[in-house]
Amino acid sequence: MGEFVRLETTDGIGTIRLERPPMNALNTQVQEELRAAAAAATADPEVRAVIVYGGEKVFAAGADIKQMADMSYVDMAERAPELSSALGALARIPKPVVAAITGYALGGGCELALACDWRVVAEDAKLGQPEIKLGIIPGAGGTQRLARLVGPARAKDLIMSGRMVDAQEALRIGLVDRVVPAAEVYDAAVALVTPYLTGPAQALRAAKLAVDGGLDMDLTSGLAWETQLFAALFATDDRREGMTAFVEKRKPDFTGR
Repeated sequence: MGEFVRLETTDGIGTIRLERPPMNALNTQVQEELRAAAAAATADPEVRAVIVYGGEKVFAAGADIKQMADMSYVDMAERAPELSSALGALARIPKPVVAAITGYALGGGCELALACDWRVVAEDAKLGQPEIKLGIIPGAGGTQRLARLVGPARAKDLIMSGRMVDAQEALRIGLVDRVVPAAEVYDAAVALVTPYLTGPAQALRAAKLAVDGGLDMDLTSGLAWETQLFAALFATDDRREGMTAFVEKRKPDFTGR
């Protein structure tokens, strides 16, 4: 698809692969190729789940600092919304998305992982938001998604110190979901999303919309949003099939419609 990012689809799983050696730094081109890959994964009905993978050695070690070093306030004021929305495109993929993390997921790389639904990491992986050490803060969702995931106090600790956390601490604080040997990261990500490949695609989409959208609302609005999505699913073939299969005591055959 792109020079540094491509989408590969096998057996219903779309793998968004980053390949910009040596550290998969997220320069402007990589950001826009990620946006394009997210759009392609969203649009392709053959893609039922997505894995974001940086390869066997590193996930992504952050933004391209060399590219940003000479940028002015005006330059970044124009670019920052595009950076944020590029990773936001991944967060809005209406399908299950898991980050398969080896090596480092730092700065923009950590923000990329935070844009996914789950994170599977290698035992020797390191994650963090070290932007404070450059005199800045995370600018692509780190202050917002991290706080929603691990709570404000822990998010402030990681963001304001800039320290890295190892896989076990990341698991303990809820930053990641599974820790496996480095050689098993991609396979573990496949295992995590496999149960969703034959699931009811519209209901899975609605579940993700309900949770993610509800986090930005007060409880009353969130409950109304949930009710709307719940009722809408009664227009789907999969709802009919799921309930019929339950009554007939058989396994449902979902079609995604």
